[in-house]
This record gives sequence, C-alpha cells and structure tokens, in this order.
Amino acid sequence: MSPAARSQPSPVGPVIDFLRALRTGLDGGDGLPASLGGAVLALPRDARESLDAVARRLGGRYPEDDWGFDEEFAEAALPLLEFMYDRWWRVQSDGVERVPAHGRALLVANHAGILPWDGTMMGVALMREHPLPRTPRFLVLNWAFELPYVSVAMRKLGGVPASPFNAMRLLEQDELVAVFPEGVKGAGKSFRDRYRVQRFGRGGFVEIALRTGAPIVPVAVVGSEEIHPKIGESRLLARLTGAPYFPVTPTFPLLGPLGIVPLPSRWRIEFGEPLDLSSFGPEAAADRAAVLEISDMVHAIIQRKVYENLVKRGRTFV
Repeated sequence: MSPAARSQPSPVGPVIDFLRALRTGLDGGDGLPASLGGAVLALPRDARESLDAVARRLGGRYPEDDWGFDEEFAEAALPLLEFMYDRWWRVQSDGVERVPAHGRALLVANHAGILPWDGTMMGVALMREHPLPRTPRFLVLNWAFELPYVSVAMRKLGGVPASPFNAMRLLEQDELVAVFPEGVKGAGKSFRDRYRVQRFGRGGFVEIALRTGAPIVPVAVVGSEEIHPKIGESRLLARLTGAPYFPVTPTFPLLGPLGIVPLPSRWRIEFGEPLDLSSFGPEAAADRAAVLEISDMVHAIIQRKVYENLVKRGRTFV
C-alpha cells in the first residue's frame, strides 16, 4: 500500500459510531428525529457543526436567487458534504481543471440513485479542486421537489427542476449546469445493469448546448451505483412518495430507517475534455441527424470513461 493510501482517512470509525447511536436511539423508542439528533453527536465536530448550521438555515428565511440557491447555505453545508466526499465515499476526482473557469458550460454525466448525490459530489469536486471554484446548478427530476426538507435543501444547494427552459435560462446567465440525460432509466436501473449507461433519449441536452453555444463537458461517475443497490421496487412506496420508482435494496426496508443510509462505496469522478459545438451554430439544433450523432458521441465517451474508472477504482468498498 502506498504512503498516500495509508494516509487517507478511513470512514469506518465515524460510520460505526453514527449507526450505533442511531440504532440505540431507535431501539430505545426515541423516534427517528430524536434518534438522528443523537446520532449526529457521533460525527466529527466540523461535520456536526455544518449539519447544525444547515438545520438552522432550513428553518429560516434567507436571501436566495430566482432558483432558490442560497450561497450561505451552501457554504454552511460544505463541511458536511466534504465529510461525505473525503471520509464516507473517499472520492477521487480527475480532470476538474478541464471545466471552464468562466462562462456557460454543460456538464453531462451518467446517473444513479433516487437522490442526486452524484451531482452533489461533482459540486464538491469543483469547489474543492478547481483552480477557480464554481458551483454547478444541477437539474433534478420534478418529483424530488415534492419531498419535505429534501426539496428545500436541494434548491438551496443549486438544484433546479429539470426542463429545457430552465437549462437554457441558466446557461444564458453563463451558469455551469449539470444534466443527467439517462433520466429515470439511469436512476432506476437494477444493480445487475450498473454502469451500463442507458440511452440518452432524443438528445435534448445537445439541442440546449447548440442553441446556447455552451460547450459540453462529459463526466463519468463511478461509485454512485453501489450506495443503494437496487434489487427490486416497491410500488406502494413509489405511490406514497410520488416517485417514478422506489428501490428495494439489501438494507431497505430490511433495516428500517437505517436502510436509507447510503453505503460507503469508493468513488471516482472524471471530467472529460470540453466539446466545443460553436462551429455548428444554433440552427443545427433543428438537424435531428446532427443532434443524435453528437448525443451518441457523448454517450460513447461517458461509457468508455465509466469503464476506465471502474478499473482504476478497484475494489468497491475496501
């Protein structure tokens, strides 16, 4: 084992302490909110303080932009997200410097999981490792904005309801926008199909990039497929939550509330070389053949990078 690997912090101690405290509270009949509050005390101090600051801001009225983004909330949440990045998922990021430092750009990534942890970890990578840190605005399926508390936190961290109009408006404001063209097909695929990037539909993200003149940055994410390994679905929970699907995993519902805790898989994120589409011009957005050809090219790049990073990552959890 290399010195760098030996020096990398292990997530196991804080994870076990957190889960043990949560289990103790639930077994003692404290209820989920009180049990979570007690379990938080097992986290490192910086993550604990971050979670406390986030909870305070969720309950108050603070300045936000037109989309609900709250810069101070994002800053308060960063230590907690860095704990997830450094200690829980031990994320390694490559090519962060390839993301344009200024102006509009469209990050196009593979997707997994019912909640956008992949978009959040992409954001941490850009804030932590980019020479000129940027906060990406990530597009999220509309149903997720119906979830209590989760929807508020997503908006404050930069989440925006997924629609071509929203994407174009953000890019026209020279924002950095992250999209996941697999949509529900990617987030809801079974564990046996992990890392097989699903079709990108009709290439809507390409049309958006062409109309706005935004470069496309392909992004490959490895690790998110294992945090909630889907082995089945619950139609009842999907109806109750309004979700397009609700996964049954090896830990949920078997372990009850503990089962919703994402597993500590090891992650890799690679940002590819930007694809400049400006030579096509906005009128190319109406050329279906060109749009689908570019979409297929981006899909192929991401799939190849996903396989490469799977090999580089090695073992999933250890």
